[in-house]
Amino acid sequence: MRKNIAGDLKLLVYGRPIAINIDPIEKKPLFHFLPRSQIFSLGTYGCNFRCSFCQNWDISQLSKGYQNFEELIKKTCEEWPPEKIVDYCRKNQIPGIAYTYNEPTIFVEYAYDTMKLAKKSGIKNVFVSNGYESKETIEYIASYLDAINIDLKSFRDEFYNRLCGAKLKPVLETIKLIHQKKIWQEITTLLIPGENDSEKEIKEIAKFIASIDKNIPWHLSRFYPAYQMTNKEATSIGILEKAYEIGKKAGLNYIYLGNVLTEKYESTYCSKCQSKLISRVGYSVEILDSLKNGRCLKCKTKIPGIWT
Repeated sequence: MRKNIAGDLKLLVYGRPIAINIDPIEKKPLFHFLPRSQIFSLGTYGCNFRCSFCQNWDISQLSKGYQNFEELIKKTCEEWPPEKIVDYCRKNQIPGIAYTYNEPTIFVEYAYDTMKLAKKSGIKNVFVSNGYESKETIEYIASYLDAINIDLKSFRDEFYNRLCGAKLKPVLETIKLIHQKKIWQEITTLLIPGENDSEKEIKEIAKFIASIDKNIPWHLSRFYPAYQMTNKEATSIGILEKAYEIGKKAGLNYIYLGNVLTEKYESTYCSKCQSKLISRVGYSVEILDSLKNGRCLKCKTKIPGIWT
């Protein structure tokens, strides 16, 4: 993604995203961050992982071994410098920008410049990340980052090494550091049949999240065959529901099922009195009268998140 040009490492995709959309915030997924809002979403080519089950492999993996990558960027990517993105969001009253679709650490210089401008305009910044940032990167962006969803793909180093070309420990350290920085975070685990869906591993992940903060929302996402992993079945609903119960027993207050349509497991409930606060089915979202300014009106419990 970078090239040595006269002694300087230049980011080849700076200002040149391959994917741009206006998405619902719930797609990231973020359920406790400006619900029902729209977010400007962009991604570039490239990734620091090589997940064999990647849903966006056609942009994240294409740069690896491509013969004339610079020419591909010129042919396929529009020009969206930071100023153009922020100006578009201001004019269209879009309250946030998501750096997503591929790993945003890959284009962090581009993201950083955009985030700085966005912050000045009162526009919030969101990362959708695999959590493989160095401490230096987190320090670099922390004052401009409002929220992040981190994929905790497994609790085994063997899984990360074999299927992602990475390691587990840096992801765990990122999750801890993000919490220390008081940046709003939600965690997603894609449950893949036969790979990371054992009761033992689900318990380990739930226990880890609960040890940091029981109020971190945990998204349990259904796997569908993709990229180099088309030989497996989609995750059963039964496994997802079992994982939900395991998370609840571990003390996690907010657990959601993803890639399925189920109001029961997508909606937000008060952790104290269990009143339904936000009703969700897919991207159909209704904020109920029982929630106001991030507080349950029935029992007055404050619901963790960023609501306004």
